[in-house]
Amino acid sequence: MRAPRSWFKARVRTATVLCAAAALAAAAIPASAQSPRAVAAPAEPLVVVDCFSQSQVRPEEYLLACGDGNNRLVGLKWDTWGPKTATAKGTDMVNDCVPYCAAGRFRSYPVTVTLSSPEPWPGHPDVDRFTTIRLLYTDTAPAPVPKDVTYKLVY
Repeated sequence: MRAPRSWFKARVRTATVLCAAAALAAAAIPASAQSPRAVAAPAEPLVVVDCFSQSQVRPEEYLLACGDGNNRLVGLKWDTWGPKTATAKGTDMVNDCVPYCAAGRFRSYPVTVTLSSPEPWPGHPDVDRFTTIRLLYTDTAPAPVPKDVTYKLVY
């Protein structure tokens, strides 16, 4: 009777060792083996630089008149933020400066905003920034601004 019991113990021991080895092998091998080239480092997103030299991605507001604050984009809802352009809809709040800017009223103008022309951001390795902004007024434009205007972003 001893022979069958030792044979059974040997089989259980062998099965246990094989299961342990399989579990260790499964834990050591990733579920989807990839070559080092297949896993790319995430690219830094394109940014738009604000009046305070801060990078912004999909800002809800953007100050256009850095000197006096009399022109600001608000309520920006970004439809796209891609590798070459970014597009949003929002409102351009412009001081009419009547009779002069300190006494003027802010008027709202619906606008479509397009950022473009990405270039490297000086002093910030691996970060590109949009350098052009296009404003397309969807109703009226503030006088004397044309309905479709493009500005170079200098910050």
